[in-house]
Amino acid sequence: MTWAVTQALLSHWRRHRLQLATLLIGIALATGLWSAVQAINAEARASYQRASDQLALGRYDELRDPSGPIPLARYVALRRAGWQVAAVLEGSLQVGDRRVQVLGVDMVTYPALPAVTQVEQSDTPPDPADMLTAPGRLLAAPDLAQTLGVRSDFPPILPSDALPSDLILTDIGVAETLLNQPGQISRLIVLPDQPMGISPLSEIAPDLERINASTRLDTTQLTDSFHLNLTAFGLLSFAVGLFIVHGTVGLAFAQRRGMIRTLRALGVSMRRLVWMITAELTLLALIGGALGLILGFFLAGALLPDVAATLRGLYGAPVDGQMRLQPEWVVAGLAIALAGTLLASGHALHRLSRMPLLSGAGLQAWRGAASGRRATVLIGLTLIAGGFVTAYALEGLVAGFAMVAGILTGAALVLPALLSFALSLLQRGARGPVTQWVWADMRAQLPGLSLALMALLLALAANIGVGTMVSSFRLTFTGWLDQRLTSELYVTAADDQQGQQIAQWLDPQVDAVLPIRSIELAHLSGPLFLYGIVDHQSYRQNWPLIASSDEVWDRVLAGEAVLINEQLARRSNLWPGDDLTLKPDQTLTIAGVYSDYGNPTGQAIVSMAQLDRIAPGADTRRFGIRLAPERATEMAQALRDQFDLPRQAVVQQAAMKAQSLAVFDKTFVVTSALNILTLGVAGFAILTSLLTLWTQRLPQIAPVWALGLTRAQLAQIELLRSVLLAALTAVLALPLGLVLAWALLAVINVQAFGWRLPMYLFPEDWAYLFALTLLAAFIAAALPALRLLRLPPADLLKVFAYER
Repeated sequence: MTWAVTQALLSHWRRHRLQLATLLIGIALATGLWSAVQAINAEARASYQRASDQLALGRYDELRDPSGPIPLARYVALRRAGWQVAAVLEGSLQVGDRRVQVLGVDMVTYPALPAVTQVEQSDTPPDPADMLTAPGRLLAAPDLAQTLGVRSDFPPILPSDALPSDLILTDIGVAETLLNQPGQISRLIVLPDQPMGISPLSEIAPDLERINASTRLDTTQLTDSFHLNLTAFGLLSFAVGLFIVHGTVGLAFAQRRGMIRTLRALGVSMRRLVWMITAELTLLALIGGALGLILGFFLAGALLPDVAATLRGLYGAPVDGQMRLQPEWVVAGLAIALAGTLLASGHALHRLSRMPLLSGAGLQAWRGAASGRRATVLIGLTLIAGGFVTAYALEGLVAGFAMVAGILTGAALVLPALLSFALSLLQRGARGPVTQWVWADMRAQLPGLSLALMALLLALAANIGVGTMVSSFRLTFTGWLDQRLTSELYVTAADDQQGQQIAQWLDPQVDAVLPIRSIELAHLSGPLFLYGIVDHQSYRQNWPLIASSDEVWDRVLAGEAVLINEQLARRSNLWPGDDLTLKPDQTLTIAGVYSDYGNPTGQAIVSMAQLDRIAPGADTRRFGIRLAPERATEMAQALRDQFDLPRQAVVQQAAMKAQSLAVFDKTFVVTSALNILTLGVAGFAILTSLLTLWTQRLPQIAPVWALGLTRAQLAQIELLRSVLLAALTAVLALPLGLVLAWALLAVINVQAFGWRLPMYLFPEDWAYLFALTLLAAFIAAALPALRLLRLPPADLLKVFAYER
């Protein structure tokens, strides 16, 4: 009996191969878009963990000097006092067209690293003395080792796959030479086993701050918001794909009603039928999920390089941009495909389990049971209201996404009722009988097309919302760059001494030399970077303040107040008039808050004199140079020639802006790609709905054909129906998309990144999207219309030969 029932169930798919293909493609698209995002997130997090394991990041307490590098004498004093510390020197180095990080460690005292252990246990281990004495050895990933190997001025290279792809590991003495920072130490690692009875740190090195390993923000914490945003967009794409699955499964169940009624009459229990259909759906879900995993893998591989560039640019996160197939990702992809298919099919399975034995067969009987439209509208309105309540009652990024999910889901549920109402208004204004039939026929077809139109609504709203957010962000970011990057040149000296020489040489030749000095402080909200500024109109006239008190610049430059960035303000709820504690004996009143896009950490600005009081001796290596723009190129080359500076040490304003905008554009590559793919999936949903409902259209169009309408006219009406429904959906998607844009700009961005952006409107983008939607709807309806145009009249006449 089981085999016979199985053959009967499978015979449906043999007769409806297009429907089977639609179901598998829907599962594959939903799984592919979701799994691509999950693969990107998984690979990025795996890269963070590899870097943490390879470099022992976040395992030990650190000692830092707020004023800059730690003097070598301070390190010697700590070692002589019995403190077990290891010195670290960090910096960046330009190698061809790549910028790599250099990590110099004391190879004698630093905890054993996997890369060092690997080369020591290789077939040709280096002599330990070669690692510690000139010229030393450089450890690098194999691809970077090949790049470094062509440089004759570098020490011998030892390849190791136990290092991030953009990092050079070496002894601290070799790093001093590479970075041209002799006698400098970036930080000290406090080793876990300290001898008893050593003098406290406050007596030996009172100027050093001990930072506990558990209080530092690691890469995973910094990037959590970014990955959560990606996950949310992947989930939206997954939901749009599930509309295809839901609609196809519902239609298949409707067409199987006669078969199921017969099987039950032959003695097959409903329980067995439900379990066998569930097993059938499980098999189809696994096949479609496997196809989706293949699609997702290649899609993730195409998008990962841009994501890696974004994570490196925004957070300094070590992501190498190469995809690796991970078993847990495969299992998760198949699980989400199975769960999504069963979720999309749950309602149909429930109705099937309650279907009476003598119920009617066919699609109309299946739809006739759907009498809960008012309940659906009520649920939709409740979800929309619940979304807004959640956003205002709760805080956090999850609450923000819950609000967005509630609004989008609720709007999708309300859409059929709104379309039906709009069509009824148009029907009332119709004059001729054909026109009245067209509007009435559209309303009659809404139940079969509602899921595809819901998918289109969500895809359009996502495109409008995300597009408005990105365009608003770019417009704001461009203006912000013009305010922040006011100097025509930016110079970085090799050390303090060279910095003083450059400032003296430039002073009589340019309009102003603006030192850029900063230190890192510990704060309850995380790392706090404190900058000092001099009194100049560049700051007073251009700095992008979003909140300020009276005489803000006079108070800051007098040493009475401080400016903070928006991230610190929102994270710690500090605004003008509040106090900010920079050090136990240094508390200043906040005079203003400024926008600081693209920076995940807190930042504050004080006068240069105040910075010297807080951290005397802070580095003076970077400068902003004000001069006539037409002299910038000539002065840049003169600085390189005079002080033998590398090209990247002197950067013109235009180049820095272009680089910043390039990083910005890469940041939204993934979301833009997901938007386009989601819109494509929605268009495919319309196509599959029209194709699968094609056979059900003949009883509706045969009578009007018999009354005199030609097949060409009916084909035109089919095209018109699809385009008009898409147009009405697009009109309704516009306000929903703007609400989504507001939520992204005012809620999600604030919670995820710490800044709020103004919202701008871009009607030309909406017009382009509207035209694209109409084109997609026209293409989707073209094939059914062509079928109708070529339909033999005999097939239309057969409609009247059957009882329906």
